[in-house]
Amino acid sequence: MRFISSYYAYSNKSKLTHCWTKILTLSTLLVCANTNAQERLSLEKALQIAQTYSQQLVAYDATESASHDSAVAAEQLPDPILKSGLNSVPVTGADRFSLKRDSFTMLTVGVAQEFTGAEKRQARSQRFEREADVAKAARSLALSNLRRQTASAWLDRYYQEQILNLLISQRTEAQLQIDAAESIYRGGRGTQADVFSARAAVGFIDDRIRQSRQQISTAKTRLHRWLGEHAELPLDTPPAISVLHFDINQIETHLSHHPEIAVIAQQEEIARADVNIAQTNKRSDWSVEFSYSNRGPAYSNMVSINFSIPFQIDQKNRQDKDLAAKLSTVAQVQAQREEASRDHLFETRRWLEEWQSDQDRIVLYERTLIPLATQRTQAEIAAYRGGNGTLSNLLTARRMEIEVQLERLRIEMEAANRWAQLEYLLPPVQKQNSFNSSSSLGEK
Repeated sequence: MRFISSYYAYSNKSKLTHCWTKILTLSTLLVCANTNAQERLSLEKALQIAQTYSQQLVAYDATESASHDSAVAAEQLPDPILKSGLNSVPVTGADRFSLKRDSFTMLTVGVAQEFTGAEKRQARSQRFEREADVAKAARSLALSNLRRQTASAWLDRYYQEQILNLLISQRTEAQLQIDAAESIYRGGRGTQADVFSARAAVGFIDDRIRQSRQQISTAKTRLHRWLGEHAELPLDTPPAISVLHFDINQIETHLSHHPEIAVIAQQEEIARADVNIAQTNKRSDWSVEFSYSNRGPAYSNMVSINFSIPFQIDQKNRQDKDLAAKLSTVAQVQAQREEASRDHLFETRRWLEEWQSDQDRIVLYERTLIPLATQRTQAEIAAYRGGNGTLSNLLTARRMEIEVQLERLRIEMEAANRWAQLEYLLPPVQKQNSFNSSSSLGEK
């Protein structure tokens, strides 16, 4: 604003302010130089830190390992049972409590073994393997959510800081307007109301700056949840949010790999494994028991061998009903998977439409609205300098220019959030296998 600089050069107070402005500018440059020397946190590096920092992924790894171990254990035969006891000890008569005088009294030691069918043991083992698959799919889901939330928090902090930088630069301009208004008022060419209006404009910006600093603090706290102390590092430049690294025309194909769908699909496999177990339960397990009985010295010792097998007398209302219940569970999970697929398809399409709309609005602001707001401000400056305009009109134009620039940043922040939801929809390995082409607004 050249006219403001001309007024402010004639004021001693303005000269002092000018000196302080140079000092602050130099300090800012020194701070920026120090910041550039520090390690900067890129979005990709933040994602790597978040994956290392997360304990939820460790928990799922442990769950998967536990399920594999349980699968091995389930495939083994049950442990043999050691049995020991006293049989037929007299408690009345002359031989009461004697262990040797009655021919029926025996000290028995034996071992029993249940022989579970190989198919049944394999079915139980496979059930635990399916649980391991669920844990692996759940880990992929957790990783996908982790990356999206970390990216969203990183981008939120970045754009909040951009808003603060814009407000600070506008506040410097508004302060110069106060100096100019005071100089003009002392020269008898302006009104005191203009001075108050200029001060009110600065106060308004100061309030927005306080609000922006609070939002940055909140964004850092959110980022701290995923990165720990690394959340305090200065941020690097953001990625291009106008490009998605997958074919937007193949959304349904990509969503078939969605980790939440994969979790439900693995839960369906668990339900099918339960069906296999229920089918094998229709075949009873049998047991064998061998025992050795020691009697008194006047009597012979004895051995015994016994076989047992459950007698399924009501399969229609027991084993068959259990099998029917497991089949119903399979149908339930299948329906849930289909419904979840529809929900994700709808949600992803909505995100994509909002992202595309935001990109179009950003172009509109950059090509039309921001240039028009800037031109209006320049026109009001020229009119005020020529004595044909008022400071009130100039402040209004300046405020509208700020609002237009802030709104453009807000739209870009919303677009960045939608971009993060879409870009990190799948975990890294799946994205490499499924997302084979790039999509941008220029390819629509």
